[in-house]
Amino acid sequence: MKKKGIILVLLVVIFTGCTIVRIDTTSIDNIVSVVLSKNNTLYNRVGIGYKYYVPRGVTYIDSRGSNDRLYSNGVYYYLYLDEIAYFYNINTEFTEDNSKYYSKRIINGDNIGYLEITEQNNLYLVEFVYNYAKIEALVPEEDINMVVLNSSYILSTIKYNHNIIKLSLGEDFLKTKEEKYDKFKTDKETDSFLRYEDKKD
Repeated sequence: MKKKGIILVLLVVIFTGCTIVRIDTTSIDNIVSVVLSKNNTLYNRVGIGYKYYVPRGVTYIDSRGSNDRLYSNGVYYYLYLDEIAYFYNINTEFTEDNSKYYSKRIINGDNIGYLEITEQNNLYLVEFVYNYAKIEALVPEEDINMVVLNSSYILSTIKYNHNIIKLSLGEDFLKTKEEKYDKFKTDKETDSFLRYEDKKD
């Protein structure tokens, strides 16, 4: 009976195409490279012009414009979505700084960003920029890897809706052009034919 159960589980994994990815969460480099290399299409949070995946254990709190606030295990995540940079395809300039706790430029295909961690009064400011978005969190050292893991999932799953962003950036799109209209007056000259007939006669 036990063997049949194991075989059944293996068959389900083989035929459904499920894969188990084990991430070494002791290495920031490994967390970032593994998560960002996946083509994640999951999402469970939808905003105006964007959607993304909020990992298990992370809670969405609220939004203010293009800023979302999330929470997990005593840590607040501040997510900023840069629709202007996305729309105009503007990449962030960044220079690595070896004096910081962690500082690395990230290039993954067309997506360019960086991860920088700076010590501030016994806490660590995590600044993660990727996919035209930025997450900031102020955390104790023991929570850095988990914040980087959650942030990697969030940033890698962001998908923008180009048409909605185009509408939101076009300030004149919803304004109508006003024209004064008088039903008794026309812009065309109507007596030109009559003048021509007079000359002909």
